[in-house]
Amino acid sequence: MSFFCPKSDWLHAAFAVWPCLLTIILFSSCQMPECKPAQKAMPPATVASTAISFKDIIPAVEQQMLDMGLVDVRRIDSTIMTDIRYSDTNNFLKQDIYGDFNKAYLQPDVAEKVKKAQAYLRELHPAYRLIIFDAARPLVFQQMIWDSLKMPVSEKVKYACSPRNGSLHNYGAAVDVCILDENHQLLDMGTPYDFFGPLAYPVKEAQFLADGSLTQQQVDNRRLLRQVMYKAGFFNIQTEWWHFNSCTRFEASQKYKIID
Repeated sequence: MSFFCPKSDWLHAAFAVWPCLLTIILFSSCQMPECKPAQKAMPPATVASTAISFKDIIPAVEQQMLDMGLVDVRRIDSTIMTDIRYSDTNNFLKQDIYGDFNKAYLQPDVAEKVKKAQAYLRELHPAYRLIIFDAARPLVFQQMIWDSLKMPVSEKVKYACSPRNGSLHNYGAAVDVCILDENHQLLDMGTPYDFFGPLAYPVKEAQFLADGSLTQQQVDNRRLLRQVMYKAGFFNIQTEWWHFNSCTRFEASQKYKIID
C-alpha cells in the first residue's frame, strides 16, 4: 500500500484536518495555568474606558436639574459667590464627592430668597457678600456622603440626612452659606464649615460665649448671617450655623420633586 497522495488529494486532506487540529490546540492551550478568561485580562486602557466615573454622570445630573426647573444661583445674582466644597477635597470627608459638579442650583423661588438675603446683607455692609458652600444635592451624592460617615447612626443623623428620608438639599430647598468680608475673606464664625461638634450649634452659642469658647465677634457674625437669611425667608437648624432651609421637608415634598 502506498502512503503517497497526489498533490490535490493532499491539499484536500490538509484542509479537512486543519479545523480539528486548531480546536485541539486551542483547547490544550487553555488548560495551561497562565491562561485566564479574556475579561480578566483586559488591558488597562480598556478597563478605564468601561469604568463609570462621575465625569460620565455629571452632565446627566446637571441636565436633570435644568429639566426640573432648578436654576444656577449666579445666573440670578452674579454678586453671590460660590465655593462648592464637595467638588473639592476641602470638606470634612477630605474627598471630592461631586467631581466636576460645582454650581449652586436651587429651586427658582429659593434662589430668589438667596438674592434677597444678598440684598439685605449689602444694605447693612455694602462690601460684604454671601458665599454658598452647597445647594441642591442629588440623592446619588447624598448616599455617598451618608456612606462615608464612619460613625454610629445616632451620631450620623446629626450631620446628614439618610438618603431613605432625603434632605432639603435633595429638593434644592436648602443652602449652606457664609459671608465674605471686604477683603474676600470668610467671616470668623468660630468653627470651619462642616465642623462636627457642639461648638457649631447655634443653640449653644450663649453657653460658649459665656465660657469663652466663642468670642463676641464670632457670635455677632453668626447673628448677622441669620439676620439676613431670616429676613429673606429662611430658617436655620440647631446643629449647623451654616445651614438654612427655605421650607419644611413636608412642604418641599408637596412643592418639589426630589433630585435623583
